[in-house]
Amino acid sequence: MDILDAIILGIIQGLTEFLPVSSSGHLELGKAILGDNSLPEESLLFTVVLHFATALSTLVVFRKDILDIIKGILKLKWNEDMQFLTKIVISMLPAVVVGLFFEDQLEALFGGDIFLVGCMLIVTAVLLFLANKAKDTTKNVSFKNAFVIGISQAIAMLPGISRSGATISTSVLIGNDKTKAARFSFLMVVPLIFGKIAKDILSGDISSNSQNFTALSVGFVAAFVAGLFACTWMISLVKKSKLSYFALYCVIVGVIAIFFSLK
Repeated sequence: MDILDAIILGIIQGLTEFLPVSSSGHLELGKAILGDNSLPEESLLFTVVLHFATALSTLVVFRKDILDIIKGILKLKWNEDMQFLTKIVISMLPAVVVGLFFEDQLEALFGGDIFLVGCMLIVTAVLLFLANKAKDTTKNVSFKNAFVIGISQAIAMLPGISRSGATISTSVLIGNDKTKAARFSFLMVVPLIFGKIAKDILSGDISSNSQNFTALSVGFVAAFVAGLFACTWMISLVKKSKLSYFALYCVIVGVIAIFFSLK
């Protein structure tokens, strides 16, 4: 993988991890367009590095929230921060189960199946359109809500289903405040990303080819910077009910992907 491809894929990952257009789907499309011929181990390492970059950008954007949560937890009381952490753990359960028991089946879907990506992008578009029409509320995410949102996150492990789009849309559609829905959506994925990174490293499936160090570095920086921008922007867009633009975008890209897959 050359430097320019690494930068492009890094920007794609950074933007689409937070914008509701499916990072996994766009990475698959990006690799197909760029003709990525990396070995599976090298491709996995690059993907892990990009996800690590976006996880760090989330920590930076929500650093105050995370510090407040840590301080609240250290008090060892059943306070609001401890409850929020518990909701995060509950939301992780469906994705953990799917990741543990259906990992091979999921990985088989990430083999450049552009038709599947196109169809799932259209599903994402429908979710975004419905969420954009939802009424404003001031409701907090409940424990039951956290599990339901977690189910949508597990479903979003399919390439083409936007994780942020699915979780934010689900949260809004079941009546939660839009800003709080976005905050919960972005924070709930951080433990899963770091857990997946640790699992991939410990599994020994990742190749640490030193020849790719430069590409990995520029990809990381590109994903981190793009992630900072997209995360901050997305919170504002959800609050202002501007998801319909992304719904239209997903439909267009999805239709194009399906068209080219059938040629």
